[in-house]
Amino acid sequence: MNVVVCVKQIPDPATPGEMDSQTNTLKRDGKLIMDDSDSYGVEMGLQLAEQAGGGEVTLVSMAQDGETSGLRTALAMGAAKAILVSDPALKGSDALSTAKALSKAISRANPDLILMATESTDGYTGTTPVQVAELLGLPSVTFAKKITVDGSSIKVERQTEAGYDEVTCPLPAVVTVTAGVVEPRYPNFKGIMDAKKKPVEELTVSDLGLDVSEVGSSGSRQEVFEIVAADARQAGEKVVDEGEAHQKVIEFFEQLKLI
Repeated sequence: MNVVVCVKQIPDPATPGEMDSQTNTLKRDGKLIMDDSDSYGVEMGLQLAEQAGGGEVTLVSMAQDGETSGLRTALAMGAAKAILVSDPALKGSDALSTAKALSKAISRANPDLILMATESTDGYTGTTPVQVAELLGLPSVTFAKKITVDGSSIKVERQTEAGYDEVTCPLPAVVTVTAGVVEPRYPNFKGIMDAKKKPVEELTVSDLGLDVSEVGSSGSRQEVFEIVAADARQAGEKVVDEGEAHQKVIEFFEQLKLI
């Protein structure tokens, strides 16, 4: 089974991000790391390939300046190779423009299954996976907590607020996996050394057969007008029980419309 896993490379969340004052977008010109939410998809892909008794995991990513730091982490986990879409024309891409570039890159790998995170931790749109599925003309299953391959189809336990739905879907398909669905393996020393030699194919917009007007800021359907700092967290109200604390708690819940 050949599995494609989309991996987003993001600025390290532990380091305060800088904003581009001209475009109101996050600067991504430094070292990037693999989005933690994508590590679950990588692990799931590796397990499915192992269970199938053959095949490999190919990573697909989009990042500027040919950045591969995050991809190397996923390669060290066990992925066989990677496709990186990197082109200055992609700067300012919205979710749809990103989906266009990713779908073109994915089609080159001819996968049996495409795995993606439900959403990235630096964007949280949650729309790119289903857009990729639509552009590829493939079925889409979201919020998978378990995936079982059954011949030319997959059985998915799709997480819901009430439990999970059992969904059967023909292959190939696009599936988003939830965080915690599996325990991602840690790259060992051998994996880290091997990752340095694994192939990473770098593609531009023209390599994908896309026009620059379809992607980047020129192809984006959204525009960020302003960036403001989040409100500082304020201290909560301290209730001293003098026999009427329960009443104050009830009033507090009523203000929040919880009762």
